[in-house]
Amino acid sequence: MAAPRSFLWTRRVFLTLLAGFVLLPVYVMVSSSLKPLEDVSSSFRWLPSELTLRPYVDIWSTVPLAKYFVNSLIVAGAATVCSVVIAVFAAYAVSRYDFPGKRVFSVTVLSTQMFPGILFLLPLFLLYVNIGNATGIALFGSRGGLILTYLTFSLPFSIWMLIGYFDSVPRDLDEAALVDGCGPLRALVRVVVPAAIPGIVAVAVYAFMTAWGEVLFASVMTNDTTRTLAVGLQGYSTLNDVYWNQIMAASLVVSVPVVAGFLLLQRYLVAGLTAGAVK
Repeated sequence: MAAPRSFLWTRRVFLTLLAGFVLLPVYVMVSSSLKPLEDVSSSFRWLPSELTLRPYVDIWSTVPLAKYFVNSLIVAGAATVCSVVIAVFAAYAVSRYDFPGKRVFSVTVLSTQMFPGILFLLPLFLLYVNIGNATGIALFGSRGGLILTYLTFSLPFSIWMLIGYFDSVPRDLDEAALVDGCGPLRALVRVVVPAAIPGIVAVAVYAFMTAWGEVLFASVMTNDTTRTLAVGLQGYSTLNDVYWNQIMAASLVVSVPVVAGFLLLQRYLVAGLTAGAVK
């Protein structure tokens, strides 16, 4: 049965308004990044009176954006790799084996998502400072400490998500690999992991995006040397002026890795997020 004509027009109008609502901030960012600072600081204009690429050049000298970019890339990349590796082994064990405390472990992993991250800020700060004073291992103000911090809230979700995905992978694959002479570890790496690529990619994208744009912990746990992009963007606001055009340009530049990765891995991400919904 064909949809009523009124429904088709209503849908078109609704989708047009929704697209405009989503794209309007993007247009403001792009247009503001192409304006001189005087135009951005004055009354807003929908069409720039003068187009310039100078803000995209100045963003690298106003603040050490390249250093912040490298810090974010190292921290987000390391947190992603650690989350994926640990989550794969933990989720596979929960999905395939029965052991004492299995249910308690699963519920505990999920329950950690109920607590806001700010509750862990002060305990982690004190823990890192005390560890540094006692052992000389500098976790506070280091990339390693920030990576461990990001694991505290990306790893539980990653484990829980992969448990559901591994449950949807037929156990016959494991059994066939074991019959062919593979051990449990080899069966996981050579058989189960390739079948679970969409779920693993979804976990990796989630972990990377979480670490890439995190502000709260990065603003406390880093210093001038280890500062990340999310915190470094504040450097465009000084006591004398706010470089709005450079802020917009820098925001677009730092969004490129996340947007590009999301577009390239979109089909895996959708498959991974919907895995296990239908048995």
